Amino acid sequence: MEKLVINGGNSLFGSIDISGAKNAAVAILPAAIMAGSGKCVIDNIPDIADINCLERIVEGLGCLVERNGNSITIDSTSISSLNACTEDVRRMRASYYLIGALLGRFKEARVDLPGGCPIGVRPIDQHIKGFEALGAEVKIEHGAVHVKAEKLKGANIFFDVVSVGATINVMLAAALAEGVTVLENPAREPHIVDVANFLNSMGANIKGAGTDTIRVTGVEELTGCNYSVIPDQIEAGTFMIATAACGGEVKINNVIPKHLESISAKLIEMGVDIVEEDDYVLVKSEKNLKGVNIKTAPYPGFPTDVQQPMSALLSISKGRSIINESVWESRLKHVDELKKMGANIKVEGRTAIIDGVNKLTGAIVKATDLRAGAAMVIAGLISEGATEIYSIEHIDRGYPHIENKFKALGADIHRENE
Repeated sequence: MEKLVINGGNSLFGSIDISGAKNAAVAILPAAIMAGSGKCVIDNIPDIADINCLERIVEGLGCLVERNGNSITIDSTSISSLNACTEDVRRMRASYYLIGALLGRFKEARVDLPGGCPIGVRPIDQHIKGFEALGAEVKIEHGAVHVKAEKLKGANIFFDVVSVGATINVMLAAALAEGVTVLENPAREPHIVDVANFLNSMGANIKGAGTDTIRVTGVEELTGCNYSVIPDQIEAGTFMIATAACGGEVKINNVIPKHLESISAKLIEMGVDIVEEDDYVLVKSEKNLKGVNIKTAPYPGFPTDVQQPMSALLSISKGRSIINESVWESRLKHVDELKKMGANIKVEGRTAIIDGVNKLTGAIVKATDLRAGAAMVIAGLISEGATEIYSIEHIDRGYPHIENKFKALGADIHRENE
């Protein structure tokens, strides 16, 4: 068992490079298996546990996978299995993208129901609705989703709720369906656009990704391509928030500032100085920030994935802050861990009422999920004394070498074996 040990109180100075987007990469790797010929060479892949898990999964299907630094080459021309029923598949949420990818290319798939962070109920009913509209028969039996179709045919599909997973999954299947598929009320997150761009690089015909209507004109075959994943807006936002909380000045490289607008706006409202350039943001903070109110929402709203790190910052900001978590019903479990460190937070349903305190103090805490883990790291960085964070396997799912990046900025943080 590993833990992170942090001695808090240091300001952050310097520059860091943001890795490729986790939420894009975990969809692009399954999408790569749709190439009927050629190899997919995917650059700017983050070095995280979820990617390692996906590598093992696609290798199990018969793909040839080669990793070289931040680049992965996938040769899917000799896939030998349409069954993805392993512990790795059950462990992570993004494994459900295998359903759309295999259904699109082979018109059949059997994939175990996915797992992931315990942040709330995450049904796949919108995925199933989309697959059935395209002409697939969907059965859930023995803990697995079995989809099969004689052929897939384009359809008009309206999503009852905005769902990133369903948008991507149905888009994957529709890319190789006959005719035109129109997706109404899709998710608009940057990684939706990135997956669409990747598919188009393979020969797909997808227009409108990032808007409220996506039009997919099916093609007969997809082929290998070279592609680079977009920067991770959530990792970037986490380091922006950490700099605001700790004080200091940090240049955050390899970002798309437009993707960060909702985060930047709230930090500026709190009193943080942010300078945006073409591919970096400069964050300056003298601490002594004021509280703000936040409501999470699908993109371009404030990201739910940044809500938990933000709560650590708000716990030491002046006055009262209110967070309304409108996306996931169980994404405030980390509050009990923050309370161990002296935070004054009251939770009512999906709302957290935070009264800022002068300081947090180090404690033994745990990462209850991926983004909660980032919140605990930030809390440790601003606390008086030592903090030990357990269950850091959650953090490793989405943040590449988080301790090394913070250490490079002057933080006193290291990893230990228990």
